[in-house]
Amino acid sequence: MQQTSPFDLAGSVALVTGAGRGLGRAIALDLAKAGADVALGLRDPASDHGLVDEIAALGRRALVVAMDVRDLGQSRVAIDRTVEELGSLDILVNNAGGGIAGPAIDVSEDDFDAVLAFNTRSTFFISQHAAKHMRSAGSGVIVNVASQAGLVALPGESSYCISKAAIIHMTKCHAVEWGEYGIRVNAVAPTFIETDGTQSALSDPGFHADTVERIAALHRIGVPAEVSGAVVFLASPAASLVTGATLAIDGGWTAR
Repeated sequence: MQQTSPFDLAGSVALVTGAGRGLGRAIALDLAKAGADVALGLRDPASDHGLVDEIAALGRRALVVAMDVRDLGQSRVAIDRTVEELGSLDILVNNAGGGIAGPAIDVSEDDFDAVLAFNTRSTFFISQHAAKHMRSAGSGVIVNVASQAGLVALPGESSYCISKAAIIHMTKCHAVEWGEYGIRVNAVAPTFIETDGTQSALSDPGFHADTVERIAALHRIGVPAEVSGAVVFLASPAASLVTGATLAIDGGWTAR
């Protein structure tokens, strides 16, 4: 199918991890709006919350794949199934992740290992398996969802910050190694975004006010579309010369 704009993803197949809610859901929908068929990586395949129907209403195919990113065997099967059932894997978005809060002086070994396994280890090995398919095809795009926490220190979030900083550097390493196969690898680093995952923290008036103050240029909390639009850009031909980059979507927090 002929592309009509540099942001057109018609004919592409994307896989989004953690696609059931929040940023993952917004990313999956915007990729579909740009023309991609989308595999939805879900820990609970029965809980797509209507996302399959929304993507189908856009005229795109949606495939639910069981994918707890901490289970690398299951994740590799999800990638293989995407290729088998949708015909290719052109775009991978490593969105799933999380953290365990606590002062650095009190972080346990188990909690530290759990956060790095959830964020960094999963991103590395899921990207690795996807890249093998992309290498065979001669092209592909990987977009990692990092965080501003990988660029600045957030008190009480040391293991999360470390895991996201590792993803940012991993993005550079994979971009350099896999460029010869036609694979581009980039990352986005969002600030606090209004999702169900941040609702509890942002509902505290003091935390909300401090966060808005630290978002030093725009002084407001972000919304999912401000991240998903950037992911579509990085996945699209419009970003064909962009690789190894991390785009901060932080309203100016890290520019301060």
